[in-house]
Amino acid sequence: MPRAPITSIDPALDAAALLRRIGFIGLFVVMPVAAQVARRAVVILAPISIALLVLASAIDGKSRSVRPASTRLLRSSAFLAGALVILWSALSLIWTPFLSLATERLLNLVATLLMTIGGYLALPDRMRSANLYLLPVGVAAAALFAIGLGLTGQGPFGQGFLRADEDSILDRGLILLILFVWPAVSWLRSRGRNGEALGLGLVVSVALLISPGPTTLVALAIGAVAFALTAFRPVSTPRLLAGTAAALLVLGPVLPFLARPIGATLFGGRAPGVLSLKAWQTIVTSEPVRLITGHGLETALRGRFVNLLPMNAPRTLLFELWYELGLVGAFAAAFALHAAIRRAGREASVLVPGAMAAFASAFVIACIGVGMTVMWWLTTLAVAILVFVAVERGQFRTRRPKASLLPSALKA
Repeated sequence: MPRAPITSIDPALDAAALLRRIGFIGLFVVMPVAAQVARRAVVILAPISIALLVLASAIDGKSRSVRPASTRLLRSSAFLAGALVILWSALSLIWTPFLSLATERLLNLVATLLMTIGGYLALPDRMRSANLYLLPVGVAAAALFAIGLGLTGQGPFGQGFLRADEDSILDRGLILLILFVWPAVSWLRSRGRNGEALGLGLVVSVALLISPGPTTLVALAIGAVAFALTAFRPVSTPRLLAGTAAALLVLGPVLPFLARPIGATLFGGRAPGVLSLKAWQTIVTSEPVRLITGHGLETALRGRFVNLLPMNAPRTLLFELWYELGLVGAFAAAFALHAAIRRAGREASVLVPGAMAAFASAFVIACIGVGMTVMWWLTTLAVAILVFVAVERGQFRTRRPKASLLPSALKA
């Protein structure tokens, strides 16, 4: 009587696979859709999903070895420069006028960094295609949902869901959509699904065309330009993008003196943007010594309400970085950004155009008006980084050894 085949079933491995799948569904599908209607969707769902990935990794041990991976991360120039930014932010608590608020913001920043490192170490060394295909599905679902909200102006909870004071909720969701579409497109292109990648990009573009404001559409357009340029010039474009972004951060105090005359000529001297540049000029010239140390963490946001700086002061990374952290923080951030852009996608060349597009879109969003330390924005950036790392770890091919007929015939 033949014996029944023996199958080894490990409940722990099955549980880890289930937890990992739920974590990726939360990151790739639920969060992009929920972000269209929930203001705090990113800051709530991201830690939960990453915690599930960490738990799954602890159960089955399918992630990379912690010591080599963490050593490689901690020794990278981009990480060290970013650590210097955080260290200088902590030191700036000595002279910030908003100590309690700045301390809370710094702790949130450190917690976001630790969450990102934990997610990075918990990602499997080889990502399953079934998990990564959830990413374009989630992006497409979120884009279609955003299109429905934009066309009707109504949500699932009744009439007038998108009131005038809630437009920023949709903007947050669309910003997440912009940062997620590039790794999704990169994944589809790496699998030879160029038609699906183009269709996904078109659906996201339609969602942004009917959005309340032009910010997201401009960011997507510049990202698309960076994608196209990198596809044709994969070596020179990352260098150009890294140099431009770093130069803009370093030259922050000089920018209003260059941009204001141009803006006044094009839009008139009383245009809101031109007046904002004028306020920036006044701040630079009135306190030149503060350009070295900065005013301390949280002063760019809270200072508007205590007459520390004008209400029409710019809400942009280029201004807030220099105003809060001064020369040390700005140069460290510029070096970190330059190193990160130059390094992105080195292990998989097919991902370089998408990585450059994501960097360009994120930088434009930060410069147009998101600011520097808004927590939902920092969490969105952290999750976008983890998504790209996951896509990069899915770039492996299993090849069968080629059979040689001639040696076999000779041996016979």
